[in-house]
Amino acid sequence: MPVIQSYDFDQVINRNGTASIKWDEADRLFGGDHLIPLWVADMDFQVPVEVTVALSKRVNHAIYGYTTETEGYLESVQKWMEERHHWSIEKDWICHSPGVVTALNLIVDGFTHEGDRVLIQSPVYPPFAKSALNQNREVVTNPLINDNGEYRMDFVDLEHKLSDPKVKLMILCSPHNPVGRVWTKKELTKVAELASQYDVLVVADEIHNDLVFVGHHHTPYAQISEEASAHSIICTAPSKTFNLAGLQISNIIIPNPTLRRNYLKQVRRFSLSEPNTLGVTAAEAAYRFGANWLDQCLAYIKKNADFVTNFLKQNLPNLEMTPIEGTYLGWIDCRKLGWDKLHLQNFLRKEAGLALNQGYAFGAEGEGFVRINLACPQSLLKQAMNQLQFAFQQNL
Repeated sequence: MPVIQSYDFDQVINRNGTASIKWDEADRLFGGDHLIPLWVADMDFQVPVEVTVALSKRVNHAIYGYTTETEGYLESVQKWMEERHHWSIEKDWICHSPGVVTALNLIVDGFTHEGDRVLIQSPVYPPFAKSALNQNREVVTNPLINDNGEYRMDFVDLEHKLSDPKVKLMILCSPHNPVGRVWTKKELTKVAELASQYDVLVVADEIHNDLVFVGHHHTPYAQISEEASAHSIICTAPSKTFNLAGLQISNIIIPNPTLRRNYLKQVRRFSLSEPNTLGVTAAEAAYRFGANWLDQCLAYIKKNADFVTNFLKQNLPNLEMTPIEGTYLGWIDCRKLGWDKLHLQNFLRKEAGLALNQGYAFGAEGEGFVRINLACPQSLLKQAMNQLQFAFQQNL
């Protein structure tokens, strides 16, 4: 039997001085000094060893010319979707974008017109709204219902908003960033039925599709039905799954040939057809050989989530982390403090020494919350929680 590689996610790796946005830019962006960076969504874990080996081999070739998607890369994406998500896709459905956010902007620009409306489900990843506003589209929100910490969709409001003929496109976050929900097949089926009924294109950001904890299951939106497949664009990437964000490669999966042609026209229009040379290499290696690493990584992140949840319950009961089903992003409810958003922001930065994403950036419904990145060695999380507790002890 093959030897199973064991990974040490407790290992602390110094990222300072590596041009890391997360680490080298945290103090400047948050206006602090020596902050613990638990904000932007990249991991502090080394990638699967097979990825490093593949990249080393490619680097040693020492020629980095214009690159296209290889058959091996396309086959690895196809096989991954089949084995990990039981979703059979064709290789020609896979289209390139440097990243999902880039794809969202291309899609809003190419599939809607000025005066059209784009629907998002807040609180949600800020670039969703920006991708619409960047193209002079109007943003329509279908706020999630927060039922004592359990988030669900408001389907009555969703139907009301989708029935507006000016709403042409819905950006679905699945799994959801920042609230950590993994939508059920039943929930997604209802979305698909409404989108089909009102002829709304669904762009499903499924970048966290592989980051789902035991007991939950990610369903690709396009897998729901033929109608869902025909009126959707699915955005995936190895970047969150395997910590490859800096290599700028994503998989935009479009079953409908008409939608696919229109998307590729947008890609060519903005001269984005050619993928990053090392991104192709890394993605193929990760999809072919990274499943064991991912399974271990998910187990470690879940332990981190449980640690933060329990620490807050025991030591800081005015703070509560929303139950997390997927992603590596915790959503902490701070509203019991009764503070305004700037007071909360300044306290966390200046008194606790933490760089966390402020909830209000995810929409009005996020005010009073913060988002914390759990994909780091637990020793760093323990240090952050101890600093947070000490800050409260000294200032309350």
